[in-house]
Amino acid sequence: MTSAAVPESGTRGRTRRAIVEAAVSVLGRDRTATLADIAGAAGVGRSTLHRYFADREELVEAVIGDSFRVVERSVQDAEPGQGPPLAAMRRLVAALVGAGDRLLFLFGDPRTLEGRKAAPEPAASPVIELIRRGQAEGVFDPEAVPAWIEQVLWALVYTGCEAAGKGLLSRHEVASAVVRTLENGIHVR
Repeated sequence: MTSAAVPESGTRGRTRRAIVEAAVSVLGRDRTATLADIAGAAGVGRSTLHRYFADREELVEAVIGDSFRVVERSVQDAEPGQGPPLAAMRRLVAALVGAGDRLLFLFGDPRTLEGRKAAPEPAASPVIELIRRGQAEGVFDPEAVPAWIEQVLWALVYTGCEAAGKGLLSRHEVASAVVRTLENGIHVR
């Protein structure tokens, strides 16, 4: 079992979490960043980083797994199956924007997931279920393929988070910009 798989609490847990969070941020902006760069961003020495992660590959694997868990939890926390579809979609967008650094890390460079097992697809996607519910209730375009709407949603969230990182939008403007763009494309008038 690698150190990344061992549950930790207290100081060890906080330090590990700081390293993972720093890696998400640093590697999301610069795929060539060094372990020293990540350690510095985490506020730890490189030897401390190596106590938690033997090498770059182990750290990247831990960050990939953690990022998929954060994104999945964000979707769950948005409760896409609850309330009117339009309100649920807005909550979902806000939740995904909140996990934006994870999305940028995971999907900003196709090599990040190359050769790795991607997150397992859930048997029933809560996002697809929300879209289908919205279509059935006449809120989302019934002629659009649900998987297409889902892809547009992910692309808009990613693009919004990327724009915030480049200073084109402030971080707090991203969710509303994504919602406006998405609703103008799928909302039945």
